[in-house]
Amino acid sequence: MAAEFVHLHLHTQYSLLDGTNRIDDLMARVKELGMPAVGITDHGNMFGAVKFHQAARRAGVKPIIGCEVYVAPGSRHDRGNGRGGARSWHMVLLAQNEKGYKNLCELVTAGFTEGMYYYPRIDRELLESRAEGLICTSACLRGEVNDALLKDNRAAALEAATFYKELFPGRFYLEIQDHGMEEDRKVVPEVISLAKELDLPLIATNDTHYLNRGDHQFQEVLICVQTGKTLNDEKRMKIKSEEFYLKTADEMEALFPEAPEALSNSLAIAEQCNFEFNFGGNHYPDFETPEGETKKSLLRKLAEEGLDERLVQLSIGDEEAGRYRGRLAMELDVINSQDYEGYFLIVSDFIRYAKSEGIPVGPGRGSAAGSVAAYALGITGIDPIRYSLLFERFLNPERISPPDIDIDFCMDRRDEVIRYVQEKYGSENVCQIITFGSMLAKGVLRDVGRVMDMAYGEVDRIAKLVPNELKITLEDALQKEPRLKEAAARDPKIQKLIQTSRHLEGNIRHAGTHAAGVVIAPSRLTNFVPLYKSTGSGGELVTQFDMKDVEGLGLLKMDFLGLKTLTVLDRAVNLIRGLGEEVNLERLSLDDAETYRLLSSGRTTGIFQLESRGIREYLRKLAPSAFEDLIAMVALYRPGPLNSGMVDTFIKRKQGREEINCYFDELKPILESTYGVMIYQEQVMQISAALSGFSLGRADVLRKAMGKKSPELMAEQMRDFVEGAVERKKDRKKVEHLWDQIQQFAGYGFNKSHSAAYALIAYQTAYLKAHYPREFMAALLTCDRDNADKVIKDIAECREMGIVVLPPDLNASEKDFIVEGTSIRFGLAAVKNVGEGMVDAILESRGTGGPFGSLVDFCRRVDHKQLNRRAVESLIKAGAADSLNLGRAKAVAALEAVMEATARERKSVAAGQASLFSGEDDSLAAFPLPDVPEWADKDRLGFEREVLGFYVSGHPLSDFEEVIRRFTNMDSRRLGEIESSRKVRMAGLIRSSKARTTRAGRRMATLLVEDQEGTADMTMFPQVFEQNYLVLDTEEPVFIEGNAEVSDDGIQVLIQSIGLLSEWEKYNAKRMVLQIHPEEQGFSGLSAVRDVLTRHPGDCPVSLFVHFDDREVEISAGKNFVVAPTDELSAELGNLVGAEAVYFE
Repeated sequence: MAAEFVHLHLHTQYSLLDGTNRIDDLMARVKELGMPAVGITDHGNMFGAVKFHQAARRAGVKPIIGCEVYVAPGSRHDRGNGRGGARSWHMVLLAQNEKGYKNLCELVTAGFTEGMYYYPRIDRELLESRAEGLICTSACLRGEVNDALLKDNRAAALEAATFYKELFPGRFYLEIQDHGMEEDRKVVPEVISLAKELDLPLIATNDTHYLNRGDHQFQEVLICVQTGKTLNDEKRMKIKSEEFYLKTADEMEALFPEAPEALSNSLAIAEQCNFEFNFGGNHYPDFETPEGETKKSLLRKLAEEGLDERLVQLSIGDEEAGRYRGRLAMELDVINSQDYEGYFLIVSDFIRYAKSEGIPVGPGRGSAAGSVAAYALGITGIDPIRYSLLFERFLNPERISPPDIDIDFCMDRRDEVIRYVQEKYGSENVCQIITFGSMLAKGVLRDVGRVMDMAYGEVDRIAKLVPNELKITLEDALQKEPRLKEAAARDPKIQKLIQTSRHLEGNIRHAGTHAAGVVIAPSRLTNFVPLYKSTGSGGELVTQFDMKDVEGLGLLKMDFLGLKTLTVLDRAVNLIRGLGEEVNLERLSLDDAETYRLLSSGRTTGIFQLESRGIREYLRKLAPSAFEDLIAMVALYRPGPLNSGMVDTFIKRKQGREEINCYFDELKPILESTYGVMIYQEQVMQISAALSGFSLGRADVLRKAMGKKSPELMAEQMRDFVEGAVERKKDRKKVEHLWDQIQQFAGYGFNKSHSAAYALIAYQTAYLKAHYPREFMAALLTCDRDNADKVIKDIAECREMGIVVLPPDLNASEKDFIVEGTSIRFGLAAVKNVGEGMVDAILESRGTGGPFGSLVDFCRRVDHKQLNRRAVESLIKAGAADSLNLGRAKAVAALEAVMEATARERKSVAAGQASLFSGEDDSLAAFPLPDVPEWADKDRLGFEREVLGFYVSGHPLSDFEEVIRRFTNMDSRRLGEIESSRKVRMAGLIRSSKARTTRAGRRMATLLVEDQEGTADMTMFPQVFEQNYLVLDTEEPVFIEGNAEVSDDGIQVLIQSIGLLSEWEKYNAKRMVLQIHPEEQGFSGLSAVRDVLTRHPGDCPVSLFVHFDDREVEISAGKNFVVAPTDELSAELGNLVGAEAVYFE
């Protein structure tokens, strides 16, 4: 008969980088061993509790929810080592019931919010207030009792055991473990003796960190990843035993023959622990309603009033209005019948608040845009009836599932809305949501390769063999990429790398904060979930359960997304308002010809969703002429449709180059707007309703089945679809052919509601760019000002549009970029080292006292509390003081003296003395200024880049425009858009370089190269480095030839050759060209040319183009005049015939 035992001390992969147990694999093994229950006790957190519970129930195993907490030796608020020299001790807590679960949530939360010191610690004080409903065990060798016994301090062990016995009456167990270590052999007899002395029950456990015997090697790799060590590092943390796996009951019985009750007590504890998560219910916060109103009646009232306003705006008459009102009534019936009225009231309330505060809100995202109720309440901003958007895609009347409305807000003011929600519902009831980063295919190869001490280049090469596919696994990669399998077969070390990586793939690597997720609870959040506080600079408080788990528990989850484009639109509208014009983005006509001309030209930099090179090409081909075209393009520009040929078919049909096939007459209204191409999931729903008699609720079941790609489900759907159509007198073969098309479409269908909402934002940005290009680009530059690469790209776009971008100016600039005549003026806030306080002080002084007349005037008038030398110097370097007519070099040289003089003046004025600059001496002329030469162009531009991140008054590459145009095939902007590897020739400036030594002892380098469009990452491997390392220190422009490689980590150029751009044209020239004008230079000039050519022999041919009044003659100088293309040759010939008449090609 098998021993009676269950594991109650167990770590999953949520013991971050310490446990390797994947929950599903764990449950399969527990079930295989016939164990009726299992506990989860991850280190200091409850991250995996919900997933553990759900997986256990699926496996028919009873889940026990717990945590191995850290207990401070003194107060949790103390920092440093406490009693016994420990920072913290371990303790296992298991929830018996709901009260215990809530107490556990409070304790684990407090560890992060109050007791964090290396580990999230609690203390005895907290335990005394939160012991109810919890079973406590003394944990491993690092538990307080065991630690004292190891140190031969029986008195301390006795005190601790007695304290916890009294704190957890009948619920405190002394834990014994045997992993074959010397410490176990010492402690176990002592613990058994102590248990007898205090009449305490024992429990036997195995400190399980991995699943199977032999998996210890993978845990060691994981710990090296956590600690940043390699397996070859003698000082790395090593595990003394290989026994921390999920042992069988018989194995456990063999370890403790002297204490069989310690095993059976594990079952006794499991029987006492009966906490269950409650799935399926809703725990929404209460929404207060006016007296006499219920939530249902209030929702109906607000929605009907909102719809009336929308109908007036849309100029919709009575007959058509009936459709809208009928649809609204149907939707409200569904919402109220499913008890989601509170959800809609909460969402509409904070959106109403945002709009009342002038915070830009997006028109919607996801399926919510298909709801007339959401449209009437102001939650969404696009007419769902006009664009055939379906409510059933959002809320299915036939299957209850919670609504999910995600909202886009202006990125600068999103936090104001979150604060409003916190204040309205209580700060203890609202917080953000955790997210977990996993060790995915390429990442786990890199992690394991580093731990194995393999060469970076070797690991990088293997990782890059993994195809760039979303959610690809190493198993998939080995099937799809033969070179990966060949590498493993060829090299045992690579085989080991892949084998280890496959075992660790999918493990949780770190915890973070979801970019947008916010949870709103009806009461204190810790009544439902434990909370986590990151140790980083942000230190946000987030749930310990991820978004899916939070939703599963019935809590209200919202996505508050910050969308930069909304901020751009808002700023642009404000700039337009400065012209005395008003633009209402919500009421734009969606058939503006100028907007579609701009989109058809592909000039879409800054246009939402339509910026990439690939989509620009498709826009040029498509030439969109209606808003439906734009909706379709947003939906189609994804890998699936692109690879399937759907996009090309769509374009051909729009242009009349391919016949449109709508299959059946009933389907024309559904498919004609997309030229017979099935693009949207909603179209399949409408087809199944029109052809097969499905209700739209039933049609949504078909949509979901398509997404799951289950052959069994799809076979069932096909039968219902085909038979339904045949019953309606449709030809079976034609219907089956249509079903084949639907099945092909299944992997590519997109949510039309989402496409329509985002197409609307794209249209709004395009409209502003088409009609107010300067205001739009100024707004874009302001929003991008903290990203130098984007600003460089934006300035390049302005250049293409013929818009001059002026440098910052103390007498003209505002805080942000503004429109000045036909140009754009830099904002002062874009200058590095200049804080907003100083910018405000400058603008206030200028507003009250007029323009600054001199540097002295500026330093005298700007609030001295905001004035500092570094900031003023940065403004001068940026060109902001050029309007003071002092010269940048002289202004910087004079700055210290001017600031000291104005400071003395302030003190004199404060003391009642005369101004240092009063009377006739009160002028710049009276102030002694240093006599220094103005900076050279190179220095001026260098300083601009230092304080702005980019160049304004010129660019170091400007002198090489002709060379760049003729000899390069790539710039950084186009490089960022390539989708496959290729050879490139580029020009730019080396902004940074980092050299390092390979394991073979050779040197290599990584570079950041900048051109007029942005920056590019490049790598110089040893062979190239050894030939070209001197060029890395140059500040001159360089010319680069290499291979651009595309990977998940981005695009990297592997340099094959590099040299100075000023010399490249000559060193790589096919011939030298001389333009000769005899009537200007005379016969003696040509003779001098011949003499120069003779003095510079080489292998570059020379061609002379001799210009006469009536003709031009090309003459080859012949084999006697082949030259070496050097700077000296160019200079000598330039002196004779003019520098512009000498060049190489």
